[in-house]
Amino acid sequence: MAMPVLSAAPSPIRNAHRTYAGEGALVTGADYRGLGIVRSLGRRGVPVWVLKQDEHLVGSVSRYACRSLRYPLEDDRKQLDFLLDLAVREGLKGWVLFPTTDESVVLVARHHELLAEHYRLTTPPWDALRWVFDKRLLHRLAQDLALDQPWTFCPRNREELASLECPFPVILKPAMRLGFNRLNCDKAWRIEDRASLLARYDEACALVAPEMLMVQEVVPGWGEAQFSYAALCRDGRPVASIVARRTRQFPMDFGRFSTYVETVDEPQIIEPAVRLLAAIRFTGLIEVEFKRDPRNAQYKILDVNPRVWGWHTLSRRAGVDFPYLLWLLIRGEPVPDVRGRAGERWMRMPADLPMAIREILRGRLSLRAYLRSLQGPRESAIFAWDDPLRGSSTG
Repeated sequence: MAMPVLSAAPSPIRNAHRTYAGEGALVTGADYRGLGIVRSLGRRGVPVWVLKQDEHLVGSVSRYACRSLRYPLEDDRKQLDFLLDLAVREGLKGWVLFPTTDESVVLVARHHELLAEHYRLTTPPWDALRWVFDKRLLHRLAQDLALDQPWTFCPRNREELASLECPFPVILKPAMRLGFNRLNCDKAWRIEDRASLLARYDEACALVAPEMLMVQEVVPGWGEAQFSYAALCRDGRPVASIVARRTRQFPMDFGRFSTYVETVDEPQIIEPAVRLLAAIRFTGLIEVEFKRDPRNAQYKILDVNPRVWGWHTLSRRAGVDFPYLLWLLIRGEPVPDVRGRAGERWMRMPADLPMAIREILRGRLSLRAYLRSLQGPRESAIFAWDDPLRGSSTG
């Protein structure tokens, strides 16, 4: 098999020499999403500190991470106290705070006023965030805006679910993925018949509150039918954006994460995404996910990520460096209006290869198509020529 051709170090940018004395960024998360933020800002001379929390530590060992600290795994109160104490103890007032997980985004949103006394926040307050974070509210908002979406039902109890008439298969999913349990980890459970639906509902109720559960139709197709509109917004108006196809993901049906993504020209998802963002006057980074239904050619809204997403580093290769542009926006500096170019690719090789082998064996992906996707330059989820990751971290 051909060896992957990885992207070379980026050409120097205009203000790469600038230093930000007394100004920096705090990234809450050291996985590959956090790593992308660290590199984006570090390459421009922004001091970046990383809060590491679990076994995903690549962000903390980047050459661009000035310092890494252990972030508490305990409840929200301890994490909030940690952030507040850190700002006072280390003199981080005015630093830009970049949360990278759903849990950290919700923490910042719900304690927005208190944290804003110390940090510049990249996350809007909960009153704005909840409309896209809570999938029940997102479903209602999409209805009000007449956006295409999968058939969805939110049962109030088991009896209501038992009397539901719906076509199968369906998926059972949580309205918000907070905390670690089997359902949140799997993202959704595919269900083929009514008996299985009730059994899985009972299982899910032991993991999350019953009112948090949703039943939704399965839109046919795999990753090649899934698209994203990603943008940096100011008061609901996109100032920078790209459109991408999440060609391969794991698992392939409703993937927990993408493994191979391409920027594309798909104008049909732009208008509904822009209308959604304008309705909530969103400010910050956001990814709106769609799936093309082959039965009627509708692009149906699936989900919204109001934070950095797994493949966000693809945007830099496409000409839209989202973390740095967000840094400029939050600091009140000029942000250029930019649109990402089509034809750029991103791969998370350690996850993409075993997924591709599985799909080739199942006959859903040809070996020729997979090998063709490896040709030419592309952005790696982790590797970068200018940042060979160290074996250990400091701090």
